[in-house]
Amino acid sequence: MRARSLSPFRQWPNPKAVASWCFYDFANSVYAAVIPATIWAAYYADVIVGGTGGEGALWWGRAVSLTMFIVAVTSPFGGAIADQTGWRKRLLIAYTIVALAGTALLSTVAPGMILYGFILSVLAGIGFEGAIVYYNAYLPALTPPERQGRLSGLGFAVGYAGSFVGLFAALPLVSAGHFAAAFVVTAVLFAAFSLPAFLWLPPDRITTHSVGTAARAGWQGTWQTARDIVRIKPLRRFLLAFLLYDDGVNTVIFFSAIFARQTLGFAMTDLIWVYMCVQISALIGAALWARPTDTKGPRFVVLAMLVQWIVVVTLVYFVTSKTTFFIVAALAGTGLGAIQAASRAFMATLIPAGREGEFFGFYSLCGKSAAVLGPLIFGEVAILTGGNLRLAALSILVFFVAGATILLTARAGGPTVSTGTMPVPPS
Repeated sequence: MRARSLSPFRQWPNPKAVASWCFYDFANSVYAAVIPATIWAAYYADVIVGGTGGEGALWWGRAVSLTMFIVAVTSPFGGAIADQTGWRKRLLIAYTIVALAGTALLSTVAPGMILYGFILSVLAGIGFEGAIVYYNAYLPALTPPERQGRLSGLGFAVGYAGSFVGLFAALPLVSAGHFAAAFVVTAVLFAAFSLPAFLWLPPDRITTHSVGTAARAGWQGTWQTARDIVRIKPLRRFLLAFLLYDDGVNTVIFFSAIFARQTLGFAMTDLIWVYMCVQISALIGAALWARPTDTKGPRFVVLAMLVQWIVVVTLVYFVTSKTTFFIVAALAGTGLGAIQAASRAFMATLIPAGREGEFFGFYSLCGKSAAVLGPLIFGEVAILTGGNLRLAALSILVFFVAGATILLTARAGGPTVSTGTMPVPPS
């Protein structure tokens, strides 16, 4: 494929690599939309687990929390090893294969197979979330700091288009009750759109480090990165804020389908239409906020989106009709892509050159650690209140408020059109 055929990617220094990077977002978004966000989440909670007292939400919350805990504790170490060995692409491919296998095997889970479905949910989630660490680490290598906000937004925009395609492909299968086939098709689409990244992303560096040497250096690098983060006040405050507000975002994503299904009586096909609506609005939101992320700064965009999320969660508590839920979902969608893209760009401006894997590993650590607490709280509130998912949803409001409060104190994240990468202070 020639570069001039890659519009709108031809404006970038390496259009083929940028296009493949964006299409990986397309690929993993197929999984994200169908598995944890809509069909599998609701199917596991409602059909595999069953019950009306919040049991499904509790088991799903446990699966999400365990997944995020495992990814959280391994991401910084894995990122450090990737930087030492130069194995960024190899690890991206390896984790993706794990996600593909887990997704395809979901087709073998039958009603009542709670533990088996739980294990496969965790396996697929670890592969999906783990791969994102190495995928994110490519961002600083593909474009200079003054354009990272736009590229990050473009990646998320392409990703939300992938979510739409995945849901559209699953819709006729779900309508016919062929849930197993829907999960297999999801795995096939995930694999197909991952191939450009496997082929065209920059190759791994050639190094002389053995795996053992890299592992030892990885541990040392991990602790050094932790110390560097503690010393860099803006980075420390941003990551703390991100840990809190991303918890809220992830919890909304993981439980929105279960809420709609069990509280408002949505059919499985209704969930697909809702999430399609979310993807369209998210695509628009990511595109509209991409340039302001550079010109006004990622901090401005994140704070604006946190105000919007506070409004969304409050409205969810009062929703009583399917139509109103569609409207609230669309509002949430416009803030979803924007806050994710701006957060990634914010982090990229604070990373020292050559240490992207380590720092994005800690970025993943914060995001995934946050997603350990929120789903647990949601599930516990649901079971303690006899299945009241409205109160469970309202309980996550505190994460958005706390995150915004801390981010207001961070003196970073301004316009990036004339700033470079922030260096690490000397030891």
